[in-house]
This record gives sequence, structure tokens and C-alpha cells, in this order.
Amino acid sequence: MKASVLLNAAAGLRPRQVQAEVVRVRELFAALEMEANVRLVPGPDLLAAAREAAASHTDVVVMAGGDGTMSAGAGGLAGTGKPMGVLPLGTLNHFARDLGIPTLLEEAVRNVAEGIVREVDVGEANDRVFVNNSSLGLYPAAVALRDAWMARQSMQKWAAMGRAALDTLRRFPVVRLTLRLPEGSLNVTTPMVFIGNNRYETKLFSLGKRPALDEGDLWVYLARDAGRFRFLRLALRALIGRLDDSRDFQGLCVKEMLVEDHRRVLRVAFDGEVCHVAPPLRYQIRARALRVIVPRD
Repeated sequence: MKASVLLNAAAGLRPRQVQAEVVRVRELFAALEMEANVRLVPGPDLLAAAREAAASHTDVVVMAGGDGTMSAGAGGLAGTGKPMGVLPLGTLNHFARDLGIPTLLEEAVRNVAEGIVREVDVGEANDRVFVNNSSLGLYPAAVALRDAWMARQSMQKWAAMGRAALDTLRRFPVVRLTLRLPEGSLNVTTPMVFIGNNRYETKLFSLGKRPALDEGDLWVYLARDAGRFRFLRLALRALIGRLDDSRDFQGLCVKEMLVEDHRRVLRVAFDGEVCHVAPPLRYQIRARALRVIVPRD
């Protein structure tokens, strides 16, 4: 088997570690007698690199990085039939965990060599593919502030995110949107709109996990209360696994949705990466469009 491995140059690694990680990945594939072309790719170039690899004669395109890296890989590979391998090198690795892919590098490489191919869904909005979720409101606002603190103060990621979260809650921006759904239109004023690739659990110890990634559904979650303190109470209930669907948020299962806004540009998060997109946003599910190598069991 021939593999094209695209390693994100900024996948949670210190600069000194990057080249060492490239060598380590090459050695791990060689130990399994796999031919692997390992390339170090800057984050903004990952989508183009994945598309290029998908059109090549390689047997599998392996994405090495966090959830943003997997999102870029899915954008280049969905619909092509070329399978994607996953080496989770990010901080949270939600996509890998939901598919049961090992987070230890040695085991993840072995999974690429010995796993099976499974077809999973991806979400899409205005030609931007996402594997986990997309959101508007508080979260993209906090991420934008986090990135600004990291750039200006050279702060570590988690410290910058903590400060950004506090600043965002203090300002508490809300979004006023019109959702065009198959059954009709819905006008919403909310601090957060969350669009998941398949259903997310809200039970204790399962918060943020998905039981399946191939049910062919988008799940839209709207925080019911636009008040700052009530939203904080909702967040605390989420942390202890006591969310109540009917009381705390509204969940909608759809195949597609149009999001309209009077503003000329919207700040939108896709798998943790913030983009500026001109409305309307056309969300849709692409059922089983992505082939991923997962463990046999």
C-alpha cells in the first residue's frame, strides 16, 4: 500500500518537534512495510494538498493533525472515493475519537495499515466541508479573540482561550438569524447556533460525542435563552451532564438549511477554524461522502 501523508506544520507541535515528527512518522510506516511519502504542509495549504493527493496514484491519503486538519482533508477527499487515514495530532481530536481511531501515534499508523474503510457523512456550508460541526455566535467570537491574544501576547492556546471566553461572555454578542427549513422559516435571537454533522449526545460523560457519523442528518442546536446569566447556567448544566432538551435548547434534525442574516459578512466556525462568509449560508449533509480507515472492531 502506498500512502501520501500530509502533516500539518502547526498541529499542536513546537517548531523543534515538527521535523522530528516527520522522521518518526516515516519510520513507523516503514516498520509496517508501507511506502509513505510524508510531507510537511502549512495549514492554509492543506485543502489544496489533499485535492492534489486525491488525484494521484496513492492508495490512501493520510491527514496528520487536529480536527481542522481532518476538515481540510475531508474537503479534498469527500466524493472522490479515495480513502482517508487519520493520525490525530491535535489537542482534542473529536473526529478520531468518535470513530474509535487510536490517539497514540503508533497505534494510529497501524490502523492505517490494518484497518477497514468505512463511509461517513460530512457537513457542508457554501462549499466548505466540516467533519464535526459549524457554529455562529459566541464560539467563533471567542476563537477570534483567542487567536488575537495568541498573536499579540504570544500566549499559550489554552490560556488565550480562557481569557477570550471571559471577554466574550462579558460582551455577550447575540445573533439574529432567519433559518429557512424544509417545514418553514424560523426567526431566532440566540447567543449560539450549533450545527452538527449527525447527532451529539448531551448526557453525563458523553457531552460532545456522537453515537454515529453515518445517519445522514444535520442536527441544529439553538440555545433557548439569550440572557447572559441564564446562558452561563446552561453552560454549567452542560458541564455536569444535566442538559434538558426541552428546557435548555432546541434541537432540529434536517438534511439542509438556509441561514439568512442582514449583515454582509458572518463570522462562522468550521471544526474550530473561524472564517468570514457572506450570507446566506447553505448548509447540507453529504451522506457517506467520505471514506475513512477505522479499526476493524
